[in-house]
Amino acid sequence: MSNPKDRKSGPVFFDLDTEGHTDAFADSHNHPADAPPVPETAPDGRAMQSVAALAVRRPSVLARLFWGLLISLLTFVISVAAWGFVTDLLTANPLLGWIAMGLGGAFVAVLVAIALREFATLARLKRIDGIKAAAAEVTDLASARALTARLTALYSGRADMRWGQDRFAQASADVFDADAQLALAEATLLAPLDVRATREVEAAARQVATVTALVPLALADVVAALAANLRMIRRIAEIYGGRGGVLGNWRLTRSVLTHLVATGAVAVGDDLISSVAGGGLLSKVSRRFGEGIVNGALTARVGVAAIEVCRPLPFVAQTRPSVSGVVGRALTGLFGNKAGG
Repeated sequence: MSNPKDRKSGPVFFDLDTEGHTDAFADSHNHPADAPPVPETAPDGRAMQSVAALAVRRPSVLARLFWGLLISLLTFVISVAAWGFVTDLLTANPLLGWIAMGLGGAFVAVLVAIALREFATLARLKRIDGIKAAAAEVTDLASARALTARLTALYSGRADMRWGQDRFAQASADVFDADAQLALAEATLLAPLDVRATREVEAAARQVATVTALVPLALADVVAALAANLRMIRRIAEIYGGRGGVLGNWRLTRSVLTHLVATGAVAVGDDLISSVAGGGLLSKVSRRFGEGIVNGALTARVGVAAIEVCRPLPFVAQTRPSVSGVVGRALTGLFGNKAGG
């Protein structure tokens, strides 16, 4: 074994004169600009996927128990404190005590009215679901007429549906086929509502795309997407006959987004990119604009699913709105280019 003291101290030289090594070394250290660019990941619609995850996530049993007990405890404490305040005030000053009792009674009456409204909202949504379920069981003209009678009764109190109802009543007397009866109901009663609902989807997709592209704040795109989608679903439900309500809106939102998550429709696939970008737009704009376009397209998917959920009859005679068509009309010219056809 050699002695470490016998080793020569000083720099160590490597021979790089071999042909090929020198060229490879020179090529790799020539210019930084010649290095291949770092590949950018494609926009994935992260804001809309976060919204879907938040909406469909079910809290654990422990979390539901915690929040239920907390709300019950707070309600009990507030009620006891309010009752004690009113009784003490009645003893000290009867006039002020009766005023406080009247205000408390009015507040309780408002809470009861809100609860009744929520129950009415859920009942109306169940009524729409019943009409949609009955449409799948229509076999003859009698069942078709019974179904359309339920549909016209659903819209009997709406002034904006009066023209369609009159037109349907005049034309249905000359119809002697079940499919033709349902097609007439779609054309006269639901087609105008389809147009209005599609416009709501286009407006929501445009808003989500704009906020995502222009607002660089963290979580701002998620908040904007959540608010726009909740408002869009509520408006679509109101257009098709559902009434606004916290429980009803949340039920619709969960059913729509749960369906989309289950079918994988919130994932960004090649079909979505081609329908949005025509195969090349996302490579021509910045990543932020591309993310906005994808989030807008995913919002359009949610809107089309909401139309199918809230519509009393399935699409048979009328054409179902396409995501590519909605995105094309919503985002055309938004970023100085056409986003789809």
